Amino acid sequence: MTDATPISETQAFAIEEQVPPRPSARLRFLMAPLEAFAALLLVGLIGLVLVAVFWRYVLSSPITAADEIASFLFLWIVMLGAVIAIDRGEHLRLALVINAVGPRARALLETTGLVVIGAFLAALLPSAIEHWIDEFPVTSPALNISTAWRIAGIPIGIALMLFVLAVKLWTEAPRRDLVTALVLVAATIGLLWLLSPVLAGLGKANILILLVGVIALCLAMGVPIAFCFGAGAMAFLVFSTKLPVTVIVGRMDEGMSSLILLSVPVFVLLGCILDATGMGKAIVDFLASMFGHVRAGMSYVMLGSLYLVSGISGSKVLDMATVAPALFPEMKRRGNKPEEMVALLGTGAIMADTVPPSIVLIVIGSVAGISIAALFASGFVVAFFLLLILAIAARWKARGEALEGVRRAPVSVIGKALVIAAPALVLPFLVRGAVTEGVATATEVSTIAVVYALIAGMILYGGLKAAQTYRMLIETAAMTGAILIILGTASAAAWVLTQTGFAQYLAAVMKGLPGGWIVYMAVTIAVFLTLGCLLEGLPAIVLLAPLMFPIAKDLGIHPVHYAMVVVVSMNIGLFTPPIGIGHYIACSIGKVDPDAAMKTVWFYLGALLLGLLAIALVPAISLAVL
Repeated sequence: MTDATPISETQAFAIEEQVPPRPSARLRFLMAPLEAFAALLLVGLIGLVLVAVFWRYVLSSPITAADEIASFLFLWIVMLGAVIAIDRGEHLRLALVINAVGPRARALLETTGLVVIGAFLAALLPSAIEHWIDEFPVTSPALNISTAWRIAGIPIGIALMLFVLAVKLWTEAPRRDLVTALVLVAATIGLLWLLSPVLAGLGKANILILLVGVIALCLAMGVPIAFCFGAGAMAFLVFSTKLPVTVIVGRMDEGMSSLILLSVPVFVLLGCILDATGMGKAIVDFLASMFGHVRAGMSYVMLGSLYLVSGISGSKVLDMATVAPALFPEMKRRGNKPEEMVALLGTGAIMADTVPPSIVLIVIGSVAGISIAALFASGFVVAFFLLLILAIAARWKARGEALEGVRRAPVSVIGKALVIAAPALVLPFLVRGAVTEGVATATEVSTIAVVYALIAGMILYGGLKAAQTYRMLIETAAMTGAILIILGTASAAAWVLTQTGFAQYLAAVMKGLPGGWIVYMAVTIAVFLTLGCLLEGLPAIVLLAPLMFPIAKDLGIHPVHYAMVVVVSMNIGLFTPPIGIGHYIACSIGKVDPDAAMKTVWFYLGALLLGLLAIALVPAISLAVL
């Protein structure tokens, strides 16, 4: 992502200004039908899940081929979404270095980053085609057709991304920058190729040089995160081993194709619907009528709204964008300083990220093999525990709040707000209840929730226009592609770490630490706080979950308890200035100078760190409801 308006927490890495995505006008001949096809596939996926739910729960006759068809559709949605994200500049990246340099250097870095993406995709395409050809003899058990039809989405998606990149470079990049970037990338590749005999003999040092080094360099250049991991994995395989590049394609396929992840695009679409229909704002208005008259009442409303809205939007950015405009004017009138409000907004979003349907929880369940139902149940409790801590901190901060002229809302006003908000208030409990009680899977529940939100939005909240719905489908496809391709390339990088023996080495070091599970928890918190500042949740989870969760289990730490510590640590890091990009998102939404807010956020971050220590040391907080 470059300058696009952030839609989800995972798009935060490129936030610079809140401007809408800019699809390339020169590519409309290609992108218009491709976007329509992606939207059609997304509607088909949702329709398929709904039909499967009806057949399973109403007719008691499961459709045996439903999962296979969904898997076929899902991979194509991911790859086409990645193409759309390339066109719109919505792939997720770390823009701190690019933002810190001058316009001339920035333009060169931008161009070089695109050339790096192109080099990676060009090198990957032949292996993707080979992987596709290898799948022709393999038939799916239920549909009895070649799985090559499914895998074809990978080489076609890569080829389309290459074409879009080529057009963008030719039409948008300054010629001098383009030539310079091509020479720099070609020279670097050539140098590594010449040094490959030397590099092959360095053993584990290549992990730092080729894997970590290439990833870090690409991140600093502003290359989207997915392609940073892909470039690092490819550099390691090509220049220090004799393993085929098809390994990367296979790992990407596996990382993007888990059926658990089918709920990701559906929950993303649900968040878009809630934002467009105003259902989230209805919840905020109801809570404001209930608690707005008490000291720190609007802070309580902000925290409560983030808790409930997150339970149905699944997006930190959408949560903040929904809550802030509704509450900030009244909070300012009561004497709250804008930087204080932004500090509470950001830390409240940290708290809310474990509330289902958290995409991070879905990913961690997929990667670490943990029950999504158990994670959802625990996430509600952990978030509520952190909510109480932040509420106490907010009450302390509001000691001097001005309440002159503030009156308790009449019962009639509260009742009217409740009637309007009731359909929206049902959603978080519908999602939690259905998943945690085992009534349905996260994918099934998310699909039902989308239909429910559409119907409620049309009948009670003003409805959605056809053009608006179409734009949401395209945005959902693009966001899904941007999220899932990170999981794919990070899976390839994680596989490289495992195959080199680094995982075993790390496990041995961790197990050898004195102090048992408590010290291991402290190391975990430090690691994920740091990675949360630098990487963000999804790639950090995919890289380290296969390494660290087995160690935690060997030390007697319950996987759900450990997952809560990992997620909360990561999110605190994401919002910790001066590096954590979440802090800048909150400031952008609240229109506050980040430097001013930086001085006030530490009080709330300190409160959350105390809460994190309590969660880490007291397993019952995470496990009481399991």
